[in-house]
Amino acid sequence: VPNLQGPRYISPVPGGGFVVSEECGDVKVFMSSCKLLCSLSSKYGHQFGNPAGVCVDKDGSILVADEQRRTVHLFPEHGAPICLVSTGLRRPAGMACSSSGHLFVADTAENCVK
Repeated sequence: VPNLQGPRYISPVPGGGFVVSEECGDVKVFMSSCKLLCSLSSKYGHQFGNPAGVCVDKDGSILVADEQRRTVHLFPEHGAPICLVSTGLRRPAGMACSSSGHLFVADTAENCVK
């Protein structure tokens, strides 16, 4: 996939395709054919600081860690974004969602997983 602006983190999307964060920019969703499906900032009118880790939960919602804003937002397929974490993170980076609904966030400033 060409023309990304500093690709950082990537996660597969159920049913094919993937989501990728761009440094100091946006988060983009691609179909399995590598064709751009949408930009989260355009689709939701959301402004990212520095999107980092991305993952997709069992319902297909996209979760994004914002390193600059120190938050984690959930972007459901339908509806408005939801801020899941707004305190307790110093520099969120990589993330993972478990099949049982747990969210794991690597905080690189505190050298731990939360």
